[in-house]
Amino acid sequence: MKKKQTENQKHRILILGASGYIGNAIYKELGPYFRTFGTYRTPKKEYELNQQFFQYNVEEDDVYEILEACKPSIIISALRGDFNAQFIAHQHIIEYVVATNCKILFLSSANVFDAYSKFPSYELDKTLSHSVYGHFKIKIENSLLRLSKKQVAIIRLPMVFGANSPRILEMKDAISETNAVEVFPNLIMNVMLDKKLTQQIHYIINRNKYGVFHLGSTDLVHHDEFTQEVLTHITRKRVVIKQVYTTNEDRYLAVLPKFNKLPKHLQITSQEILEELGK
Repeated sequence: MKKKQTENQKHRILILGASGYIGNAIYKELGPYFRTFGTYRTPKKEYELNQQFFQYNVEEDDVYEILEACKPSIIISALRGDFNAQFIAHQHIIEYVVATNCKILFLSSANVFDAYSKFPSYELDKTLSHSVYGHFKIKIENSLLRLSKKQVAIIRLPMVFGANSPRILEMKDAISETNAVEVFPNLIMNVMLDKKLTQQIHYIINRNKYGVFHLGSTDLVHHDEFTQEVLTHITRKRVVIKQVYTTNEDRYLAVLPKFNKLPKHLQITSQEILEELGK
């Protein structure tokens, strides 16, 4: 109990995008230990009744009002929405971080490397993307990297799975409607489990870590093989697979750690993720 109380006193945490899949998982992990606030976009009774939640629409509202109301010592950005509106919001967040000396954890993506396809990517590799999404994440990363280095943690994520993750729910919908599930046979990637990710973020906060983190499974998998393994764990039905070839050669979209490695008990393999999905 003492540990919870000391942690509680130490930080006020604001999760932007706390009603989204990953943001909500982080909120549930951190809530018992810290004074944790969150934002939600679409009105919902459970959020409206929760005094720790603020309604926030990135396209219409000024994030500064929420920052002023919460006075966080740590901001976790798990926002989604219009890219341009998000970029402007992050400029305001950066101003707040500079003014108050607080810290920001930004959830980025393996897509910041999607222009490189020959190898997995490590923390200090140069970012380069051909996709609009990857390019947008790079733009925010670059803005944050101009801050004092101890005030920023950039967390690059591969595909994240969990029992109620959007990817699993999409597969279940396809199965129930007897639609094909798309796979990319030439894509080599690593993957992540929502529960493990939230523990890793908790550790980064507790240990006051900063810098760039690549949080994914320690091993690499082919997208088609992993997806088919997932399907055997979530259904007994025969599923139609649609193979999508974007290139004739293997291409990598994997983020592996070389410098900021987390302790062994916080690491995970793709097989452990599959076992978790099978429960």
